[in-house]
Formats: sequence, structure tokens, C-alpha cells
Amino acid sequence: MNEEEKTLVEILEESNPIDLTKYITYVSAPQAGAIATFSGTTRDTFEGKTVVELRYESYVPMAIRCMKSICLSARSSWNLHSIAVAHRLGTVPVGETSVFIAVSAVHRADALDACKFLIDELKASVPIWKKEVYSNGEIWKENSEFIERRLELGKKDGICSGREAQVKAHDTRTCCRAKVKVDDGEGIADTSTSK
Repeated sequence: MNEEEKTLVEILEESNPIDLTKYITYVSAPQAGAIATFSGTTRDTFEGKTVVELRYESYVPMAIRCMKSICLSARSSWNLHSIAVAHRLGTVPVGETSVFIAVSAVHRADALDACKFLIDELKASVPIWKKEVYSNGEIWKENSEFIERRLELGKKDGICSGREAQVKAHDTRTCCRAKVKVDDGEGIADTSTSK
């Protein structure tokens, strides 16, 4: 089996719970001495507000490409056997899992480090958007990893993150090996992508 055959990436568009056992079984292997998992669940409060549910939306083709690219990056850094990544879209009630990652490797250090890398990179760069629904309102949320990455890219490209920053409309950059149009510092997915 090649590396791509040992990687399962899924965006679940129905509102059914993620089958954690399916992904753990997928990465299980006799040669794997370790399986590391991450389960991101909807918590009931955020900054003193009562959370009712989370709602996720995505540009699915780009999200899948980005997640596969992140998996390839993990494989280039750690000695991994199998990787499984699943993310739900739609409504995710309190206590249910919205994202699940399972990684198997011969040694635990590789599995644990790769699992952390995968969730951090997913939160920083995959086009999946989250709305938090509270008992008294709702708000679209940016992941802190996404904000940090945007600031890092701005510094690297010489773009200030303050109001004085001027980004040319329709400036094109690459994110997760896909062309992205940049308009006023915000990434807008372009329909043409590269592999």
C-alpha cells in the first residue's frame, strides 16, 4: 500500500456523529505500536456564554485538497503508518465531535507529534468555517491558529496587519497548493487550483 492508500480524508456533510471506531480501525495495523487520536468536541460554554451548538461550512474540494496536503507534510516529518482525518459540516450539538484525527506509527512519539501537527495545521489553513450559536446570539469565529498564520504570512510578505496595510485587490498567493485570491488581507478561494 502506498502513502495515499494509507491516508483517509473525509468531510462529512450529513449531520450524523463521526464514527470514531471507523477511523481508529482504519489506522490500526500489526506494525503500528502506537495510535494517537484527537477528538474536537463542542463544549457548552465559551468566554462565559452558553453554547447551544456549532455550525460548520466549507468549500469541500479545497478543504479535502488542503487536508491531503497537510497529511503529506506530516509523512515527510514523521515515520507514520496510516492517517485518518474526518470533519463534520452542518450542526454539531454540545458534546459531539466535529473533527477527529487518528494517526498510527511504529513509535508513540511520531504518532503523538504528527497528530498535534495535523490538528494545528487543519485549524490554521483548511477552509472550514465555524459559527458558534449561543443561547443569546451567534457569531462566526476564526480559529486562533488561522489568525496567527495570517499574521505570520503578513510579516513574511512585508504586509502589516494594521489598518495602514494595503493589499492589492486580487493579489494571488498559494495556500495548500491551491491558488487563492487575496482581497484586503482576506483569502478568497479562486475556482482555478493547482496540484
